[in-house]
This record gives sequence, structure tokens and C-alpha cells, in this order.
Amino acid sequence: MTLLQKFGEFIAASQQADFSAQAIHSARRALLDWHGALLAGSDTLVAKKLRHGYQEELGAGGCTVAGADQKSFSRAAAFLNGTISHIAEFDDIFRDGAYHPACPTISAAFALAEAHDDSLLNLLKAIIIGYEVSTRISKVIQPSHYQYFHTTGTVGVFGAAAACAYLLRLDAGKACDALATAGTFASGLQQAFRSDSMTKPMHAGHAAEVGLNAALLANAGMTGTPDLLEGDAGFGAALCKNPRWDLVLEDLGHGWNIEHMTFKNHGCCGHNFPAIDAVSHLLSAYPIDAEKITQIRVGAYKPTVDVCHYVHPQSPFEAKFSLTYTVSARIILGRVREMAFLPTALDNPRIRAMEKKIKLFVDPECAAKFPVHRSAKVEIEMSDGSIYTHHQHTRHGDPDEPLTDQELLDKFQELAEPRVGMELAKHLSDELMESPDVKIRKLATLWSKMSA
Repeated sequence: MTLLQKFGEFIAASQQADFSAQAIHSARRALLDWHGALLAGSDTLVAKKLRHGYQEELGAGGCTVAGADQKSFSRAAAFLNGTISHIAEFDDIFRDGAYHPACPTISAAFALAEAHDDSLLNLLKAIIIGYEVSTRISKVIQPSHYQYFHTTGTVGVFGAAAACAYLLRLDAGKACDALATAGTFASGLQQAFRSDSMTKPMHAGHAAEVGLNAALLANAGMTGTPDLLEGDAGFGAALCKNPRWDLVLEDLGHGWNIEHMTFKNHGCCGHNFPAIDAVSHLLSAYPIDAEKITQIRVGAYKPTVDVCHYVHPQSPFEAKFSLTYTVSARIILGRVREMAFLPTALDNPRIRAMEKKIKLFVDPECAAKFPVHRSAKVEIEMSDGSIYTHHQHTRHGDPDEPLTDQELLDKFQELAEPRVGMELAKHLSDELMESPDVKIRKLATLWSKMSA
């Protein structure tokens, strides 16, 4: 039996499985966080251009698209919401797989659930399944996969397909077909976010649409290639070196990876986080006067240096992938959320002056621990010669230092209120976190009439 056949059996058997209260609560956290990221991206220039490009797809169907006053069919909604929810860089992370599962998985499942007038509880269970299948695949193909590929675009197709297969109640064979068909369309090159383009978030949208489409087609009888993962010319052979397929099914069904997610505390690339958190620690622990800093040395793992390489960024996109900028913004502005990427912040002379003092390099210890640990070593040198140092072993928001429910709610409110207002934001968060069950169409009405 192939790996995808075994995953297909797992998805089908999960229809009768008992989901723990902790797993359901973790799925609520993921769904809340996805809504925050979706709303944060909905009024951006990228989202406006995206919706304009999809104008012919709007005005028919029953699925809500963030920022649009017209609905669409489910496939278009999956693509649009999957893309929009990845724009603002607030989406969750599966650390061990260098993967953002929410954008592809939840965007696809939410569109399908809304189209079928499904319930919140079923959606939460589908999210758990989508996360489980895709995070397992993401983990065993790293770190080599991430050298060239964007895991959210590649592995995201499996998360979307698995979640939608669960919602469609596909049997084991058809669930396998859905995963196999989705996998043939896996794509997303890292070069897309090493320049200031609008392509990167579309990787997530494409994965969401591919996974949903594959599940719908499998339900209609379209078949896929069962050994797509481990075959001689399959996913593993093409997209990574020495995939550890022997571990991908280990303890499957015993515990849930959704309970071990990273939720972002900062609105930028997650590779910046350890350094930002280290600086935050030092600023709170010592009487550091920003004006008297002479140099900041940041030792990090290699993807931080490769991906977060912009200096003096010229756009919000570049700023989110700039370690020197985000660390400087934390020092000058106090936090790295939406305000840090406004034009006034990008042009702030104090931030630009601080950037010149930051030296970024690969630290061997941090590099050796990646991807299991995302760490950074920071030294802040002052004009009087004193040096403050901190080794940040993990990120605030990682499973070993998680955001509390209240921190997650505060982040959601900050992102949602400017788009839907305080009352609707509170209503939406209450439904997502506390409602025993509610129809997805009712949930969608709480953000469907937001202004774009």
C-alpha cells in the first residue's frame, strides 16, 4: 500500500474518529488567526489588483471573498482568499516543516463548507485533518525542500485536498485520488519572494484552489497516481533530497500536529522573529537608550540571511523580508505590526539610521538547529562600550513559547477592527472561539460586507 493510500484510509476513518477538546480548541485558534490574516490582507493594493483581475469570476456562486461585495464559486473563493490571507504575513506556521498551513488549507475548506452550508464543527474537524496530512509531509522533506521551494505552495495542496476530502466524506480510495491529483500541481519557487513582486501570496491561493479542485474531481470519479509521493519520478524525488518517508506515517492518529502550531506575534517573515524577540528581551531587561546604540550584531540561521536580506526597504513587501528593518522598527516603534509598514515608518529617518548599525551573519549553532529550532543571537553594543547579549532559543508564538488565547484574540482584534468594526470583530471572535456550532454561511456574513 502506498503512502497516499494510507493517508486516504486515515482521512476516511477520521469520519468516525473522536476529536479531543484540545484538538478542536487548537483548530478554533487556527481559524481565528486565519480570519485575522485574511482581513489584514483584504484592503491591500495586492488584494485590490487581485480582485480586479478576477472580476469575471465574481457575481455568481455562493462563496464569500474578502473585500468583495460579490460572491464567487468555491474554486475562485479558495484561490482569492488563499492569496489574500497570505499577503499581510500574519498567518500561522508549522515550524518543523517551514510551512504556513492555514492559507491553503482553511481557505479551501472554508469555501467548500460555505458552498455546502456546512457547520463550524465539521469545518474544524476538516482543518485538523488537513493540517495533519500536510504538516507530516512538510516535515519529512525538509530542510532541502526549502532551498528552492515555497512549502506553502507545494505542500499546501495536500492540506487543502485532505480537508476538502474530509468535508466531502470521500472514501479511502477517492481521498487518495484527491491527494494524488493535488500533488501533481504542487508548485511555488522561492525566487518569487526574493524580489518585490506580488507572486508569493498567490502560491497559497493556488494551493487552496488545487486542493479543492482535486477533491471535487475525485468525488466525481477522477483518479490519481497512488505512489505520487514516493515514486521514482514523484514528489519526493523531484522536490527534495532524501525524503524521510519512513517517518511520515509514524504514530498517525495518535495526537494532532495542529496542537503544535506557531502563531505570529509580528507582521513579517517568521525568519525575522527570533532576532526581534531577542531585541525585545534586551530592551525590557536593560536600560537601553536607542540613541546610544552603536552596533547590533545578529547571528541567525541561513534562511534568515538568504530570505530576509533587504536593507533600507522601499516597499512593505521588502520591509517584511528585511531583518535590519524589522529589528530597527521594533526598537524605534515598539512593535512590528501593521503600523511598521506604513509609508511614514518606511521613511522614518530613525529607523533608517538604526538599520546601518545592524550586522547580520550566519551563526553556526543557530544554523545547525534549523529547522527544529528558530533561534538568533543578538549583541547590542552601546556608546559607553557596554554590550548586552541574548540568545533567543525559540520564537514567542512557537509551540514551546506559545501565544495565549488572549494574546491571539488581541492580535485578531487589532487586525479585524479597522476592517469590520469593533462590534462585528467581537461577534466574529466569540463565534469562532466559543460557539458549539454554527453554519459557515452565518460566519461569513460577519465579514462579507466589509469595505475594501
